Amino acid sequence: MRNLITDVPGLLVGHAHDEKLASGVTAIVFDEPAVASGDVRGGAAGTHETDLLRPEQTVERVDAIVLSGGSAFGLDAPGGAQAFLREQGRGFAIGSARVPIVPGAILFDLLNGGNKDWGRFPPYRDLGFAAAANAARDFALGTAGAGYGATTVNLKGGLGSASAQMHDGTVVGAIVAVNAVGSVTVGSSPHFWAAPFEQDGEFSGRGFPASMPADALTVRFKGGPRESTTIALVATDATLSKAQAKRLAVVAHDGLARAIYPVHTPLDGDIVFAASTAKRPLADPIAALAELGALAANVLARAVARAAFEATALPFAGALPSWKDVFGR
Repeated sequence: MRNLITDVPGLLVGHAHDEKLASGVTAIVFDEPAVASGDVRGGAAGTHETDLLRPEQTVERVDAIVLSGGSAFGLDAPGGAQAFLREQGRGFAIGSARVPIVPGAILFDLLNGGNKDWGRFPPYRDLGFAAAANAARDFALGTAGAGYGATTVNLKGGLGSASAQMHDGTVVGAIVAVNAVGSVTVGSSPHFWAAPFEQDGEFSGRGFPASMPADALTVRFKGGPRESTTIALVATDATLSKAQAKRLAVVAHDGLARAIYPVHTPLDGDIVFAASTAKRPLADPIAALAELGALAANVLARAVARAAFEATALPFAGALPSWKDVFGR
């Protein structure tokens, strides 16, 4: 177990980012088409091909899921991943044609100090292609991929991942780009909201504060409207229907609520995708799904904290510090 979403058999993750742009893309590529759904809770979401993820829609499976910076410009990124997959002969078969199915979501990182003067066409299609081409079992956390230019209200955000196993060996993992309007730490302290779920000191091992800081529940917002969004995928090797994947995404949102304060605001576009690589049967359609959802929420909370813990600050004047800049290791 790498404590990464790639511990789930049947998927790989690739990043591509541009340091001068201060933005990037992450592609989750499935070895074989995966059952997938999703759930949007933020008030300002930017998405691609998410209508087909509804349980009543025709297409059952997807070839990849893309998370991207760039706000609406980043919606080009799934097209780049789609182009890569088409070259590999992947896609939904319609007669002799194949159409790779690549849903995606974006976050806003256009005001983080990077050079966004890209000319006529934004670079996200090419970044999406490169991210899909880079897909592997090991990948970077922190200031990488879709989390490269991400921030929170007080610290650098980033890309996080974590994984866990159920008692029967079923694996669940999460990957998240944390660009939250709120905070992942308890007030001005070094303690993470996700501390009760931490495993093996994965984000400093400091635990929850012995007493709550005075500013713990102070509501602070980053920037202005539409400058945020946390986008994530939870995946499992359990065999799920599309409706069960939808329920998994719904429950996994609790992980964001446990790790970010506040979350799901009108200023965020928070979305959680859920996917099944169908490598093992689900023990029970209700009880086992409930357990899987609880574990997915825990794993997503941990991934959020890891995103900030592993991040490094952007090299621009006025850039937010990283957690390690402020609190050390």
